[in-house]
Amino acid sequence: MFATHTASSAWAIGGNFLLVLVLFAALLLFAWRIGHGPFTALLVSFYGAYAIYAVFPYLSLLPSTSPLIAFLTHVGVYIVLVLAFYVVLRRIIISDFLHISWFGLVVLALLGSGFLIALLAHAFALSSVYALTPAVATYVASSKYFFWWFIAPAVGLLVFAR
Repeated sequence: MFATHTASSAWAIGGNFLLVLVLFAALLLFAWRIGHGPFTALLVSFYGAYAIYAVFPYLSLLPSTSPLIAFLTHVGVYIVLVLAFYVVLRRIIISDFLHISWFGLVVLALLGSGFLIALLAHAFALSSVYALTPAVATYVASSKYFFWWFIAPAVGLLVFAR
């Protein structure tokens, strides 16, 4: 009984932060495998893509038959914009002159994952397809914290990139 309860509690705790952990691991792996310059270009491309996405005039033409289809098409448009900005920024940002410590990469990956989750919760209606747990929703889905999650990776780049 104790082992079953403990295992289910551990799974519940892990499941609460699964989205955060997956995005964090993906960003950290990207930074580790590809390099500091491309990781910086990726973080900056999140901002450029959101700026274009926010004023994109054809969002009303995207399919919205179900919440999942609507969510995936909006995220797809954002990912295409991120990739376009990444390609441009990758040619501009030279990794030979940029250094970020390992601690800085971990912090930036955490801030980047928080930014993406906050963006998913506010701009893409994540709650229609994925139920955020109250612990995560308190800090990420709240409107009063959105500004801070939005600005956090940029401030992190100012602090950790040399």
